[in-house]
Amino acid sequence: MEKEVMSSLKMAGNILCSASSFIRKCIFGVLRVGPIPNHIAFIMDGNRRYAKKQKLSHDGAAGGGGRYDAGFWALMVMLLYCQELGVKYITAYAFSIDNFKRKPEEVESLMASMLEKFHLLDILVKRLAVRVHFVGNLELLSNELRASAMELTEATAAYSKSVLTICIAYTSRDEILHAVRESCEQKRIDLEFDNDDDNEIKLMKVEKNMYMAVAPDPDIIIRTGGENRLSNFLLWQSCWSHLHSMWVLWLEIGVWNLVFAILNFQRNKTYHLEMRKKEKELYFGNNAN
Repeated sequence: MEKEVMSSLKMAGNILCSASSFIRKCIFGVLRVGPIPNHIAFIMDGNRRYAKKQKLSHDGAAGGGGRYDAGFWALMVMLLYCQELGVKYITAYAFSIDNFKRKPEEVESLMASMLEKFHLLDILVKRLAVRVHFVGNLELLSNELRASAMELTEATAAYSKSVLTICIAYTSRDEILHAVRESCEQKRIDLEFDNDDDNEIKLMKVEKNMYMAVAPDPDIIIRTGGENRLSNFLLWQSCWSHLHSMWVLWLEIGVWNLVFAILNFQRNKTYHLEMRKKEKELYFGNNAN
């Protein structure tokens, strides 16, 4: 009797899963009639509020790891949906430099969880043919975490179906400062060895030295948790991005949230394209394209 019940439940679950998959494919098919964003960036906000709502530990000592696990799988689900839709670039704001100011035990727990996820991520992205980049001030990470990030980046360098960029130990201010310093140093070397007689540092040179030079500017920046600010994320790259804030917490994000974000983008795409075109013409003239 118990086996029959379990078999029936499994069959019902498979039917529901197939129906859900069919409905999703139909919805995605309709979305693809319109313009699909090339790059979506996520500000994964609301994990602490979710932990509080679910009565999970904030310091990772008693259940905090559970929300880190759930946050990782939420990102993997969004990666799968984006890949199915045809969105090539996905960026996630995983850890800000400002987060190092949190309680030491919480930071330590998060770093340990992140290291564990790198091994799991390695398996998943290889199956999905996803290239992975880690961007930010990686010198702030432990040697072990930084080495794992570099290994995963090198191991997926040949993949091109999708590109997942994980911003870790990142803030936009730090990125801009890094790019300006690098551009100045390169200009100094060029002048010293007479490779360049122009003292001006070009905008294109600064952009090439950005951490996020590995991906085009985002078409959409999605922030969960109901906040309407960028929190020091992609300030340079988001000039003409479509900003979409949703009340749902990151660990609760689902396919309908992504669908509504893309629908809003499609409604406003013409405006954003025109603004980007004008900006390129202003800075690059006839070389805008």
